[in-house]
Amino acid sequence: MARLFGTDGVRGLANRDLTLEMSIQLAQAAAVVMGEEARSRGIKPKAVIGRDPRISGEFIAAAVAAGLSSSGVDVFDAGVLPTPATAFLTADLDADFGVMISASHNAAPDNGIKFFARGGHKLDDAIEDAIEAAMTGPKLAPVGAGVGHVTRFADAEDRYIVHLLGSLPNRLDGLKVVVDCAHGAAAGVSPEVFKDAGAQVIVIGADPDGLNINDGYGSTHLSALQAAVLEHGADLGVAHDGDADRCLAVDAAGNIVDGDQIMAILALSMKERGQLARNTLVATVMSNLGLKIAMKEHGIDMIETKVGDRYVLEEIRAKGYTLGGEQSGHVIFSQYATTGDGILTGLKIAAEMNRKGKSLAELASVMQVYPQILINVPGVDKTRTDSDPEVQAMVRECEADLHGTGRVLLRASGTEQLVRVMVEAADEGTAKSWAERIARVVEQRLTLK
Repeated sequence: MARLFGTDGVRGLANRDLTLEMSIQLAQAAAVVMGEEARSRGIKPKAVIGRDPRISGEFIAAAVAAGLSSSGVDVFDAGVLPTPATAFLTADLDADFGVMISASHNAAPDNGIKFFARGGHKLDDAIEDAIEAAMTGPKLAPVGAGVGHVTRFADAEDRYIVHLLGSLPNRLDGLKVVVDCAHGAAAGVSPEVFKDAGAQVIVIGADPDGLNINDGYGSTHLSALQAAVLEHGADLGVAHDGDADRCLAVDAAGNIVDGDQIMAILALSMKERGQLARNTLVATVMSNLGLKIAMKEHGIDMIETKVGDRYVLEEIRAKGYTLGGEQSGHVIFSQYATTGDGILTGLKIAAEMNRKGKSLAELASVMQVYPQILINVPGVDKTRTDSDPEVQAMVRECEADLHGTGRVLLRASGTEQLVRVMVEAADEGTAKSWAERIARVVEQRLTLK
């Protein structure tokens, strides 16, 4: 039987895969597992619930609140808020756990439920497995005063905004910024906090109706932001995804600045200010080779993890690092957040521009972006990727041809029956040619019979 929890909570098509009944059962099981410590001390557990504005989040949030409160958990309903805000508020309220209802950058019909442990940290696999097992076990059913309250968390946004402003090393006065909220959870917070920090703000993608989240706006659809930056003569554009745990940027000329370039800028800034713990940046194996080269040139160590922000977070927590992230725009500042925070990332970029008196293009030039070609090869036996002699021979031939000026990465998908072939090289033609050649061999050798 497939594991219910994926790489980032439980996700699926709302009202088909992620049903009302499942939402209640998950909440009841979470109350059993994550409320145990509080109950052992004779007190009611507390939980914070946040959601993005997709329409299905309304009934799922109600179901989760019902499942928790009927299990004796006091619920603080924060309403529509970014994922990192829910994580922050879980810690700020000293709650036993938090629940975020979102499908991130997915389209409106999807939704998801993910949990945060005490302190706002993502769950490890063992706790997720315990929750899944508890879904078929006995439920808590207190009566009278043992039933939990459901309370509107009235100052949730204000607490989060104060936290974000407190993280800034300097104000943003004089900067003109376009903020793209993806018609998502950032709409109520991001424009306000940029204005409070002193920036002149133009807002797009900030009219959520429950159905338009991530539709033509946000970090997966940057053309609207590029056009707005050019139209308004802005210094900077920042784009969030639906739950605002990501940030990609656009410079004054409309050029995209991705998560790798953002990490390069911020790693150098933090090193200069003595805030880069152990002089190390944590990234994933999919980060651009140019990031690794730039870090080496500036005397910064770089650790690579498996793909997924949870693995970056695990490395940061295990070793006490202060900065990490992914090319997709998940950037983690462990001093201020327990998960990727797109609004915080955008603020940090803008603050560095003002601190240095430089444009975003100037700051991003610290890193050369190597052409990166990615080809997905479906319908293959991904378990033989590392052992097939002809596939590996082709990889070695490519690496020899690149002479250290590029790299090859073959990665079996964690969720689909396919292999991802990624080649980086100094020029796009070389990267494309080698990626296609390797993909053909993977298809010929590993296709399922």
